[in-house]
Amino acid sequence: MTGHPSPMKKSKKMSTNKKGKAGSLDEHIGSRLKQRRSLLGMTQENLAESVGITFQQIQKYENGANRISAGRLFEFSKILNIPIGFFFENYLGQQNAAMGLSDNEQDPLSPDPLVKKDVLQEKETLELIRVYYSIKSPKLRKDLFSFVKSMAENLKAQDK
Repeated sequence: MTGHPSPMKKSKKMSTNKKGKAGSLDEHIGSRLKQRRSLLGMTQENLAESVGITFQQIQKYENGANRISAGRLFEFSKILNIPIGFFFENYLGQQNAAMGLSDNEQDPLSPDPLVKKDVLQEKETLELIRVYYSIKSPKLRKDLFSFVKSMAENLKAQDK
């Protein structure tokens, strides 16, 4: 051997974790899976049954503890009626923001920049969105939106 690394060896720079364990991309994909499943009002058990695995495996996928294979991701995209790209949306944006690589100044999603939890991942938020879109009347949805928005604006004005 000449001491040069084999082209077949994985580069440490490309791997996010040792020994094939899930990494940040896996966590992102898992959170997107959970988000979509929750928005549809589907349980982990329902999703697991539809692909022939246990709900515990779905939990591991959603927590980013286990990687989702390409074939399984394809199955999920069909069952959840979304393109595969949905699972990868905003991943690079999150990575760039975490490293300070944003092209322009970004407002934090949370009013407190020290709060790291994404409000869009909250169970309450997902349930609210799901219930909101279960209202069949577009006019009623628009009226409800206007009402809630005016309440928030009034509370904000009172806080000043």
